[in-house]
Amino acid sequence: MDRYEGICHLDWWANSSTAFGAGEVSVVITSDGDTWQAHGHLHEPDPEALEGFTFLCDLDPVFTLRFPDDATIEVTIHPTPEPGHFTMTEYTGPTTRPAVLRDA
Repeated sequence: MDRYEGICHLDWWANSSTAFGAGEVSVVITSDGDTWQAHGHLHEPDPEALEGFTFLCDLDPVFTLRFPDDATIEVTIHPTPEPGHFTMTEYTGPTTRPAVLRDA
């Protein structure tokens, strides 16, 4: 089983040239062959960071997970009941999507 545990960045892109960041996150990613599981939390959340993260997740939960070596993967964030915590899955949908605000 492969495992990554560390600090990454979540970036939320409004379009191809404008990124809004949710900031640093602590993540644990485990892989067992073809599948992987991942969870994490905002690294040092404050009320403003939590509010921004929640807003972006409600607007569109697809983020770019950026590793320390600048490798990236598109992920869908699934917030958990604990503020600032989440699970994530690989995003495999279309590269462009309309942003639609969902009711919380």
